[in-house]
Amino acid sequence: MNDTPNSTLKPKLWVPGDWNAFFGFGTNILVNMLVLTGLLRFVLGLSDEIVFKRILPATGLMLLLSTTYYAWLAYRMARKTGRNDVCALPSGVSVPHMFVVVFVIMLPISLQTGDPVKGWEAGLAWVFIQGFLLMIGGFIAPIIRKITPRAALLGTLAGVSVTFISMRPALEMFMTPLIGIVCFAIILLSWFGGVRYYKGIPAGLVAIAAGCLIAWGSKLFGGDIGGMSLGSLKESLTNFGFSVPVPAFGHVFSGFEFLGIILVTAIPFGIYDLVEAMDNVESAEVAGDSFPTTQVLTADGIISTIGCLMGNPFNLAVYIGHPGWKSMGGRIGYSAATGIMIIVFATFGILSVMSALIPLVAISPILLYIGMLIGAQAFQESPKRHAPAIVLALAPHVAAWGKTQIDNALGAAGTNAGEVGFAALEQVGVLYEGLSILGGGAIIGGLMLGASESS
Repeated sequence: MNDTPNSTLKPKLWVPGDWNAFFGFGTNILVNMLVLTGLLRFVLGLSDEIVFKRILPATGLMLLLSTTYYAWLAYRMARKTGRNDVCALPSGVSVPHMFVVVFVIMLPISLQTGDPVKGWEAGLAWVFIQGFLLMIGGFIAPIIRKITPRAALLGTLAGVSVTFISMRPALEMFMTPLIGIVCFAIILLSWFGGVRYYKGIPAGLVAIAAGCLIAWGSKLFGGDIGGMSLGSLKESLTNFGFSVPVPAFGHVFSGFEFLGIILVTAIPFGIYDLVEAMDNVESAEVAGDSFPTTQVLTADGIISTIGCLMGNPFNLAVYIGHPGWKSMGGRIGYSAATGIMIIVFATFGILSVMSALIPLVAISPILLYIGMLIGAQAFQESPKRHAPAIVLALAPHVAAWGKTQIDNALGAAGTNAGEVGFAALEQVGVLYEGLSILGGGAIIGGLMLGASESS
């Protein structure tokens, strides 16, 4: 590829399709921000002062840096190649890491010390280490990617998509079908059926507006569809304000007193990050946009480190979903616009109001749509003879998802698989040990199984 910019092409920073991608991707990021806010406040017990004035502004800064950087990479590629259909890589807080760092690092240390701030500091140290692992991994990722079959990369990506991305939104939709199914129909009619809404209003915005209308409209007739509350909405207004990110160097290095606990998960999840990023870069290349793997991984590492030094205890990652946002018409602007939106919401306390205003089930169909596209891409873009490899790559993720459901159900009942007994579970058809072994390290396991079958 010629590295000299094409001076005859001036890529547009915003095209009409960016509206669709912005509302879709923006709501995806918004959901993740609302989830991590809930984890920090209600699971860890951190004060609103720390959550809304320290952590969320730092997270917003990290996301602004990442989304702007990937918009710039897309702009540069568009100039080099002379194309006007380049789509920026989506990026945001790594969702698997969000739960791992909370439940495996931050919560146990908070309970052990009796101080949620100590848990936060341990999370910051964890991300600091992860950031350096990503930077180092960036230089070996292209080699691994070159020798790994496409069916293995896309197959394990489809596994994540079908289970951890698609299943929860699908279940939420059918738990509240009046909102979920209506919003899903609105999205399918536009993105699959080609229906154009009034004056080109994006389908994602139409779906969210319809969900809000149904949820809040039901309250006028004494209903409670979507679980919305005026009391919660009024309470959320108390978190309005303006908070800029401030350095948290002392908190980061205080977390290193828990280094032994941190390293147990930091190293394996550093490998997970490496493979996940390769999968997502491969997915983007299949969709027509070939981004440099080393630059992607090192950027994730550097920006994650900056975020943690400012107080954010969550890793950055390139997201699954590039082909989906591209198919919606997303190009360059949707990425940077999302980062700008999030930092405004994070620094002004608007996230609190948004969580009380929008029913989450109205956003679920957008996530399901992305999951559908990624799952389908694995079969559509790999040789037909490698279809069995893709199915094999799916298996560890199905096992991991099933184990997670069992663990959560038993945990809610105050017990666990060990206390119930593996033999007792096996008698009722639950092969827990098999799920645990097959689902352990699902990303890497799926990659290896898919590669062995398609080689």
